[in-house]
Amino acid sequence: MNPLLDTSDLPRFAEIRPEHVTPAVDELLKAAYEALERAVGDEVPADYDALSAVLDVATERLGRAWGAVSHLNAVADTPELRAAYNENLPKVTEFYTRLGADERLYAKYKAIAGGPGAAALRAARRRALANAMRDFVLSGAELTGAAKERFAQIQERQAELSQKFSEHVLDATDGFAYYATDEELAGVPDDAKQAARAAAEREGKDGYRITLQFPSYFPVMQYGSHRPLRERLYRAYVTRASELGAPEHDNSQLMRELLALRQEEARLLGHENYACVSLVPKMADSPRQVLDFLRDLARRARPYAERDLAELREFAAAELGLTDLAAWDLAYASEKLKEKRYAFSDQEVKQYFTEPKVLEGLFRIIETLFEVQIRPDEAPVWHPSVRFFRIERGGELVGQFYLDLYARTGKRSGAWMDDVRGRWARPEGRLQTPVAHLVCNFAEGVGGRPALLTHDNVITLFHEFGHGLHHMLTQVDDLGVAGISGVEWDAVELPSQFMENFCWEWDVLRHMTAHVETGEPLPRELYDKMVAAKNFQSGLQTLRQIEFALFDMRLHAEPGSEARIQEVLDEVRREVAVFPPPEFNRMQHSFSHIFAGGYAAGYYSYKWAEVLSADAYSAFEEEGVLNVETGRRLRREILEAGGSRPAAESFRAFRGREPRIDALLRHQGMA
Repeated sequence: MNPLLDTSDLPRFAEIRPEHVTPAVDELLKAAYEALERAVGDEVPADYDALSAVLDVATERLGRAWGAVSHLNAVADTPELRAAYNENLPKVTEFYTRLGADERLYAKYKAIAGGPGAAALRAARRRALANAMRDFVLSGAELTGAAKERFAQIQERQAELSQKFSEHVLDATDGFAYYATDEELAGVPDDAKQAARAAAEREGKDGYRITLQFPSYFPVMQYGSHRPLRERLYRAYVTRASELGAPEHDNSQLMRELLALRQEEARLLGHENYACVSLVPKMADSPRQVLDFLRDLARRARPYAERDLAELREFAAAELGLTDLAAWDLAYASEKLKEKRYAFSDQEVKQYFTEPKVLEGLFRIIETLFEVQIRPDEAPVWHPSVRFFRIERGGELVGQFYLDLYARTGKRSGAWMDDVRGRWARPEGRLQTPVAHLVCNFAEGVGGRPALLTHDNVITLFHEFGHGLHHMLTQVDDLGVAGISGVEWDAVELPSQFMENFCWEWDVLRHMTAHVETGEPLPRELYDKMVAAKNFQSGLQTLRQIEFALFDMRLHAEPGSEARIQEVLDEVRREVAVFPPPEFNRMQHSFSHIFAGGYAAGYYSYKWAEVLSADAYSAFEEEGVLNVETGRRLRREILEAGGSRPAAESFRAFRGREPRIDALLRHQGMA
């Protein structure tokens, strides 16, 4: 049996082969199209449950199978799988475009919403119904004739371009390798050197294999004293997938076409620009409100950023002989300044964060605050290093998750949470529990030692777990608003950024650290230095995020921006950056968040949700960091509620008031 057609339980990842994709997709699409025709016909009444039993069952099955293919394409890319994915992407996109724009189905939903039973629907279902009505409009259901046809073409082409963008970034990243000498790696930590040496040996090469995978690239940028190597790596990293690299990986034309298509889509839907379309299902009211929010934050952060840069320049010139501080010196000089000022290094801290101990500590926090148990579980996986777990409460299964922590060739960079399936009281009468993917790109352990995580790695892990908890702890039974589904995009980062705060608490860290050689926990003295350094360069870091967010919002709020992408970025940098990068920097060409990751006109969400998450965490600061009652309230009002009500309502239910920016500024040392 084709493993992609088996949606009775967990995906059979170990058995899925590229040749399974097309037959499975064709069969599932046929069933989904048939279900759509049945659903809009007379035999299915205008009733939520009746419609769900026919249509949701078929589309959810298709979604799960295609989700498994998409996931493998992101974490275990091969030429054969990529070809199968690209062959089927247009067909899948076409189906979902037709589904969202089907005026017959829209009419049936309108009949449900306007029918006598609508008022009796439970709140979560009313929310799901309202979202569905909104999404029909955004999906072109009110368009007719040539406009509707063009809208469908735009969706298919955008899906194709986004996928190509991702492939170019992956291929440009995987396509670079430099074999460094021992001298060139002066200052680079031993574990990073050992990994690079092992990588070179596997290829039968001399020297140390340095790549643009972050666990390989960044230790050289942060610790390597050989300036020409830093410059070489920096140039390769910031020109990935651009006209300054291999022509076959250049994303320039893809970005232009994507932006033009998004603006055309906005015009078809009657909106002034794509940013307005993007904001319809979000908390923010308008592009102007977002731009004002970002500029206000930039104004507050700028004096701190200017001070950060002045200190760094002065230190680099006096202590490192770098009178002409360049972009490829920033991480190195910053690390040296931090070591001098706070008398510790990230490398020293890393020895205490062994991956098993960190996971143990993370699980303990989740179990304590949210009154659950996390246990190892078994499931077919796509790589030997992937693990699987289950979450229970009182012996009852709540959710499950895959954990894929390590960087490798063929795996997309970055970190993310994705859903395998959502919580759903299925029409057949059984409860489907949620399952998540939690994916990171850390350096694997070398020579039989456990993986050592930097403190930033630990923060990343906690962040993705926040998303996972939002998805897995939900108690909502309606698929469209369970977990992260239906949550406004600019609020979806609240749980993830909330979880990051625990990485700075002494009562948390002392229980999740053990020195890789001695087993001793993190010393209090070292912790105090870390906390003292917590807001080191927070002004610079804040402006960097605002730069990305302003660039994204302006690109999508200004029709015609596709012809002036670099100019828009240059203007934004002139407005907010205190240390503009070199002219050859092509960050936008690998900005997958907005060109391939769903964050178009939404990158501001990180800062917007940071206000919510910092304010939410301040409740724990007031009531006790591991206060079970506060954890229970957060779980019930935010995590369990999922998308069943507006995020602002959930926040007020937890905090008892509107959000305030004070906690964010205080947490970042800018109060």
